[in-house]
Amino acid sequence: MIDVRRALQGHPRVADACVVAATAGLTLFVIRVQQTGLQVYPRFSSGAYVLSLLPPVWPLRASLIPLLACAALFWRRRHPVALALALVASALVWPVVVPLLVALFTVAATCAPRTTVQVTGVALLPVPAQFVFTSYSGPLPSATAVSAVAFVGGAVGWGLYVAGVRERAERAEREADLRAEQARQHAREEIAREMHDVLAHRLTLLSVHAGALEFHPTASADQVAEAAGVIRQSAGQALEDLQDVLRVLRTPTVNAHAEPPQPAVADLDRLVEESRAAGATVEVHRDTEDLTTMDPATSRAAYRILQEALTNHRKHAPDGPLRLSLTGGARAGLTITARNPVRQDHPERPGAAGQGLVGMNERAALAGGSMRRTRTATGFSLEIWLPWTR
Repeated sequence: MIDVRRALQGHPRVADACVVAATAGLTLFVIRVQQTGLQVYPRFSSGAYVLSLLPPVWPLRASLIPLLACAALFWRRRHPVALALALVASALVWPVVVPLLVALFTVAATCAPRTTVQVTGVALLPVPAQFVFTSYSGPLPSATAVSAVAFVGGAVGWGLYVAGVRERAERAEREADLRAEQARQHAREEIAREMHDVLAHRLTLLSVHAGALEFHPTASADQVAEAAGVIRQSAGQALEDLQDVLRVLRTPTVNAHAEPPQPAVADLDRLVEESRAAGATVEVHRDTEDLTTMDPATSRAAYRILQEALTNHRKHAPDGPLRLSLTGGARAGLTITARNPVRQDHPERPGAAGQGLVGMNERAALAGGSMRRTRTATGFSLEIWLPWTR
């Protein structure tokens, strides 16, 4: 079955032409009712009472102005108020109530509520005229008033309903656009965090080994070959990590189970060994429950935080030891502490580790945790708490 409403949504002119045709057909029916001499009450209810008081005229003459009024509905979207007011004036003499109701519907559906109230009030002004200019007594004028108010109220009420539906749809669309933009911004931030964590870790390893070659020009061939092998291996791992990150970020959540396992806090030993191989001194203390029982997302956040702590240590305090402590469990949560001394001749540069610390703080917050940073004259420490969810 063809959905006519949906088919006409993208063709407003075609829809207006259909409205004109339907209104013209109904108006001709009303005029026919008048010319067949039916009872007065249907004439009142159709809004064509004045025409019924006129002598019988040639059907074409009687239909010309009402049909022109119907044709004017083709421009109802451009000039809804002017068209409605013109039809109100015409309704005093000619049976144009049907196009008038369509015009009132358009005003209610497209104009401001204040304008709708004003135009509706003007449209109801002819109702008292029925009591002044007719000689009927009894309930007929009252019936006319009730019919007019019912028809006008129905048209205006329907228009207000359509306006409300359109407003809700537009608001929902705006909210959907806002949510989509927020999702895109979140994705960009996630990409930035992943790129920083992955590449900074690997590139600092490359920098350490390349620096060793630079500052030890007298190194033996075996030492140079070993350092070059580590550099090559670190570069290859950096490329693999980058590809894994991009693969995860591009894959829908529904297919996430098909992706390779993501890093977790239980993989800390591998990170520590890489740093030690680069010449760093890292001490690790653990007093936790089984780390593999943590929620994968929280475990991954803890892994990235530890990775960034090791990276910052290599960049800013390579000569001193880094002491890592992991404590807690399912009830208390996971507490990560990272402490390292700071050389007196190596003061912290403004913004040197800013992005890394910002990323660590964001990861902790996104996981429902917190981070506290402390700096003294001789040392620097970070304390991160993460909820232990299973």
